[in-house]
Amino acid sequence: MRQGKDIINRYNTYLRLEKSLSANSIDAYLTDLDKLLRFAEDEKKDVKEISYDDLQQFIAQLRDIGIHPRSQARIISGIKSFYRFLLLDNYITNDPTELLESPKIGLKLPEVLTVNEINILDTIDLTLPEGQRNRAMLEVLYSCGLRVSELTGLRYSDIYPKEGFIRVEGKGSKQRLVPISEVALREIKNYLYDRNSVVVKKGFEDILFLSRRGTALSRIMVFHIIKQQTEAAGIHKNVSPHTFRHSFATHLLEGGANLRAIQEMLGHEKITTTEIYTHIDREFLRKEILEHHPRSRPRT
Repeated sequence: MRQGKDIINRYNTYLRLEKSLSANSIDAYLTDLDKLLRFAEDEKKDVKEISYDDLQQFIAQLRDIGIHPRSQARIISGIKSFYRFLLLDNYITNDPTELLESPKIGLKLPEVLTVNEINILDTIDLTLPEGQRNRAMLEVLYSCGLRVSELTGLRYSDIYPKEGFIRVEGKGSKQRLVPISEVALREIKNYLYDRNSVVVKKGFEDILFLSRRGTALSRIMVFHIIKQQTEAAGIHKNVSPHTFRHSFATHLLEGGANLRAIQEMLGHEKITTTEIYTHIDREFLRKEILEHHPRSRPRT
């Protein structure tokens, strides 16, 4: 079906640009997705019309033919990624994978940047026209732990420099106040000189971070800027805007911040969503003990 091919082509682009996946990883995602497409075809359903019950039936088929739980989890993860893409691009209005559970095969921790790696912000070339904008943008992304959509939608009127807070509109249009560092405020102030020279398109007058065309930056553009900057800094990790958010939460927890406070700042509705970072903190503590506790040193 032509429409199906168009969707798959756009999903391919999404995986390549926004998820920054390698060619091999993209092939794996599309191969796993093809299993679902064949299932939908057998059921005579459009993939956009697949329900939660249909997906449960599909997973049951995987089990029945002896697919290993780890492979099941990989396929389910790929399907969830596909339906998140469909939701983001308005192909569907409800995500049928929202309640879908994967087999329990162990915890995968999110990738984070170290405190030293965060210093890539200091390597941004400020002689470029967009240099100060990018520096301010990434500083805010990290300092406030924002989602990429929250960053691109941030408005100048959402910043309260005297109070040291910004107002963020998160998922479901829910608003929260997030502390902002003096460093981030300084970078924004420096960026405003460049911003004021941009011819702003109607409707974007209050958007903080603008493209050269005077409109809000797209999610893809933010991904591209981060990928370009991390490569220039010689960081060989799969870094995305969400990596900065994970790093923000991890560094807070390592510094002793309360989990509930981190939950509020990230805009998580459930504390269980934030608790992923406690696993990172335990590993950090284990490393500290192994490196610094006298009983952990090899005996001579």
